[in-house]
Amino acid sequence: MYKDMSIRKATENDLSVIRQIAGLAFPAAYRDILTAGQIDYMMQWMYSLSSLQRQFREGHVFFLAEKDGVPAGYVSVQPESGTLFHLQKLYVHPAFQATGVGRALFLHALSYARGCGAARVELNVNRHNSALAFYRKMGMIVHREVDNPIGEGFYMNDYIMTIDL
Repeated sequence: MYKDMSIRKATENDLSVIRQIAGLAFPAAYRDILTAGQIDYMMQWMYSLSSLQRQFREGHVFFLAEKDGVPAGYVSVQPESGTLFHLQKLYVHPAFQATGVGRALFLHALSYARGCGAARVELNVNRHNSALAFYRKMGMIVHREVDNPIGEGFYMNDYIMTIDL
């Protein structure tokens, strides 16, 4: 862990912080990939207060990173089946990108999943997302492609990437 960074398990009291980081990081990550309409739709779909509360109830475990006491990013993981976990979200506040926050959150999520008995972690990543290079560097491989309809005529055109623990 980096000396000026801490990672802790988030609670529902942290939803406003998660929403704040998402409001900056998510649009920045997708502005060159998705339409503004799809970004707005996905922000409401994934980051409305009721959606985040539902995710907590469904077993998503969120972790928040802070650098020098300032919220810097978050990650969420969820058990899928057997020894498979799904990394649902990993976003870093734009001011903290390329500072090691994403790497620390990723490794923390893998460690958490391993501690819960996971043998593999998978994630969805947009096929045009620059984060593909990061996930490859972290040891993940593309397992398959999916095109998932998410409503309002929008699709998530993703790779499913995996890493064995």
